[in-house]
Amino acid sequence: MTEQHPSADREMARNGRVRVARLRVAPVSVAALLSLSACGDRMTTDILPGGIPASTDLHQASTLPAESVRTVARRDYGWRLIYHPSRAPANAEQGAARALCALERRPVAGIEHIPRLDPYADPGAAIIDITCA
Repeated sequence: MTEQHPSADREMARNGRVRVARLRVAPVSVAALLSLSACGDRMTTDILPGGIPASTDLHQASTLPAESVRTVARRDYGWRLIYHPSRAPANAEQGAARALCALERRPVAGIEHIPRLDPYADPGAAIIDITCA
C-alpha cells in the first residue's frame, strides 16, 4: 500500500468541504430567489376577452350565492356558467347574465341551456351559455 503525503490529505479534505459548501449554497440561493419574487406586485395586468381584468372574482361578479356557483368562465362567444338552480334564487340566470355582460359594458343577447353530457358528474348542476351583444 502506498502512503499519501500529508499535504495531499489536506487538499482532499479541503476539496470535499468546498463541494459540500457548494451543495449548501444552491438551496439557499433558490430560497432567496423565491422569497424576493414573492415580494413583487401581486395584481395581474392580464386582460380577459371583453376587457375584464383577470383579477376579477367572476364567482362574485355573477351575483349568484357562492353555494350555487360551480364554474364561471369567459369564452369567445360570451360566458359559460355552471350552477345549481336549486341553490340559486328565482331569475338567477337572467341576473347572472346581466351582471356578467355588465363587466363588458354590453347588454345580454341570449341565454342558451347546454345539455349535460354526464349528469352524474355534478348531480343537479345546470350549464348555460350567456352571449353578450
